[in-house]
Amino acid sequence: MTENRDTNKLTAIADQFALKGQVMTVQAFGSGNINDTFLVTLDSSEEKHFVLQRINTQVFRQPELIMQNMRTFTEYVRARLQRTPLNRRWEVPRVLVTKNARDYWKDTDDSFWRAISFIDGTQSFDTMQTMEHAREIGYALGMFHNLISDLPPEKLADTLEGFHITPLYLQHYHQVLAKAHPQKSPEVEYCLQFISDRQLWAEVLEKAKATGELPLRLMHGDPKINNVMFDTATQQAASVIDLDTVKPGLVHYDIGDCLRSGCNLAGEETEEWEKVSFDTDLCQGILQGYLFVAKTFLLEEDYVYMYDAIRLISFELGLRFFADYLAGNIYFKVKYPEHNLNRALVQFKLTESIESQEIAIRKIIQDAKLLTRK
Repeated sequence: MTENRDTNKLTAIADQFALKGQVMTVQAFGSGNINDTFLVTLDSSEEKHFVLQRINTQVFRQPELIMQNMRTFTEYVRARLQRTPLNRRWEVPRVLVTKNARDYWKDTDDSFWRAISFIDGTQSFDTMQTMEHAREIGYALGMFHNLISDLPPEKLADTLEGFHITPLYLQHYHQVLAKAHPQKSPEVEYCLQFISDRQLWAEVLEKAKATGELPLRLMHGDPKINNVMFDTATQQAASVIDLDTVKPGLVHYDIGDCLRSGCNLAGEETEEWEKVSFDTDLCQGILQGYLFVAKTFLLEEDYVYMYDAIRLISFELGLRFFADYLAGNIYFKVKYPEHNLNRALVQFKLTESIESQEIAIRKIIQDAKLLTRK
């Protein structure tokens, strides 16, 4: 009975955005850690699907601003692509409106819902498939940055203040730790020591931003490889999705996050965290693809901090997972009590692997820079 009621409720919400046909089905979709996502199927030949999402307002406390940002930059990019089309497929998700022309819907529980277009004929991957795949992932992030590189950062609101500001996560971690009484285990002790050893270094990118070495730009905020959609026919990257965290920041956070998620073949949900390593071949492929496009707007100082970005973001995510574990798993969705502890261990092991290959990674950055400038 409850399941039928839930299905009917979802259908009624989806119907608010269904301007091009009747809602046939609403099914759970994707594997995001924050929002609840559904794929809506319509009985329309014009638009067969769209994506329906309930925004997690515990995380995104000003969801109206998210929608304002999304409209601003997607419309800007579409206009830019119309002026100067690419010689390959590239799509930007569209914000869909309700029957009363709003870009969101609030239900009787005051939940915040929005709908975006479905990128047809595409698929995403949780782990890297080939070197060509790696280059395409890099190309996708580079194209995303390139298309918004001349959109002034102040045009977009900061929808997640403090997001990707590592010193603030460190501060939050210490506040949580002061109140927490975690059960001591070798894994918990490892995490505590790991964070303690790297505290002073955690400010590296924010210091560079404060001194003006790294400029404020627009960033995606969550460019994991499964947020890149691939054309199923050509196997080329065709879109970057999950646009809630697009905001003013450093492109270095995106570069680090893309490499963090792309170069860990074990994936971030593996339970065999001791075996996690950073694959430098895939790193080379991603950076070549990225710099092929991004060289048009990157400055010399941007290259100087790329290694730090790669190292920092895996550490930062591990720090966030571990703090959430200590706080009682209130931010990230979990499937078992130690889930966030395990996720933290994966990221810290990945950081260790990056640190042990620093010389090789710095050479890859330099070589990719020279290659793409030829």
